[in-house]
Amino acid sequence: MSELSINTTQNVRINFIAASPGERIGSYFIDLAIKVAYVAVVSLVFFYWLNFDKLFQTLDNWSKGSIVLILYFPFFIYSLTLESIFEGQTIGKKLVRIKVVKIDGYQAGFGDYLMRWFFRLVDITLLYGIVAVVSVISSKKAQRLGDMVAGTAVITLKNKINISHTILEEIGESYVPTYPLVIKLSDNDMRIIKETFQNAEARNDQEVIYKLVAKIETVTGIKNQSGSENDFLRVILKDYNFYTQNM
Repeated sequence: MSELSINTTQNVRINFIAASPGERIGSYFIDLAIKVAYVAVVSLVFFYWLNFDKLFQTLDNWSKGSIVLILYFPFFIYSLTLESIFEGQTIGKKLVRIKVVKIDGYQAGFGDYLMRWFFRLVDITLLYGIVAVVSVISSKKAQRLGDMVAGTAVITLKNKINISHTILEEIGESYVPTYPLVIKLSDNDMRIIKETFQNAEARNDQEVIYKLVAKIETVTGIKNQSGSENDFLRVILKDYNFYTQNM
């Protein structure tokens, strides 16, 4: 499996695992099944229940082609539409838990998804997807041609490397911060605090933890309200992430 390094907007490097060819193929066939089901339903409704086939007999070839294109247009723009709406995921990608991301750390946009969609003709439609499979296997970042042109990659969300080695913390949408003065600290301060805390906690070195808390209180003016130095540091880390993500 290929490992990808992506810089966040906080200038923190996070590593991800590229989606495997098996995951991408699985996602493709799930999406294909959905698209085939759509075509089957539309054909049943319009050409069997509503008897559009009788209307077709009275139309010229251009009119017939226009109607068919309108009816089946969602089939062709399925991946482009859903990746744009769901920020890099189709239904198949959601079920397999993979996602399209930019390799430069920015959020992928419509133009990126459009480029990937356009190159599906070469990557997947021609030669039954052999070009895409070969590209993904041979590329260092597991990219098909469309990914290379768009500057994107597909990552797995199941095996994302733990973020404990960065300043980032997992916080829920309902999280309520405790110490607003934590914004006096910088990203580098928080990185040092987190690394020091993790190392001291692993060694059960309470003296280092006590000194770390005292230093934070002195620099920021924050007073420990947690009753525990360890809990205080955990809250400080979460609060910093909350405020920096919502500023």
